[in-house]
Amino acid sequence: MSPIRHLRRLTGRRVELLPMTPMEQLRAGRLPHRLVQLVVGLYLFGAAAAMLVESTLGLTPWEVFHYGVMTHVGLSLGTVVVITSFVVLLLWLPLRQWPGLGTIANSLLIGPSLDLTLHLLPSPGSLAARVALLLGAIVVNGIGGAMYIGAQLGPGPRDGLMTGISHRSGLSHRIVRTAIEITVLVIGWFLGGIVGVGTVVYALLIGPSVQFFLPMLTVRLDHPRASTDPHAVGPAPDDQGHAPS
Repeated sequence: MSPIRHLRRLTGRRVELLPMTPMEQLRAGRLPHRLVQLVVGLYLFGAAAAMLVESTLGLTPWEVFHYGVMTHVGLSLGTVVVITSFVVLLLWLPLRQWPGLGTIANSLLIGPSLDLTLHLLPSPGSLAARVALLLGAIVVNGIGGAMYIGAQLGPGPRDGLMTGISHRSGLSHRIVRTAIEITVLVIGWFLGGIVGVGTVVYALLIGPSVQFFLPMLTVRLDHPRASTDPHAVGPAPDDQGHAPS
């Protein structure tokens, strides 16, 4: 069963995620609403990453990589996230991928949000507080990811890399995403990134978290590709239901 069909079965609500070019995304209507939702979602996405860092229980595969790089370059974690995002965007060029407005915003805003939240968030003292922070990060990430996806303004740089490689190679999204995330996880771990039980917990729960919130936060668009079928669904953000990155 596809993630979107499973999502609709769990929630009873339709999700319409339309396949659109960058220009179609801008012309699809309700742009002010979608821009606000985009920015809030990206802030929450960065805040969730900071919560994972402060929990010290483990990071997402890409954050393991970012943290490992940070320990060697003397830059803030958020700055490393921004630089990595634009390096990944360069890899889109041979794949003939085109970034949307949301893709550029993702590259620019998540890093500063992460650094700001790290500055404001107190470090938890007890294990119970760290576990609560980990679980809270997954919920916040699910909300932020659903807001970002639901704004329908383009994939994140890392998800775009996944879909581009999948399209060019003929391999499934699941295989390509798994290969990419294992690669960055191993490199990040060798560089000194934090791998722990939180890494596993995140991997298991982030998909269901995004899937739960996505029907509530997907913006309905006036677009010629929108189906008049009341049971129609659009394409999933990826075939695992992950939040965008």
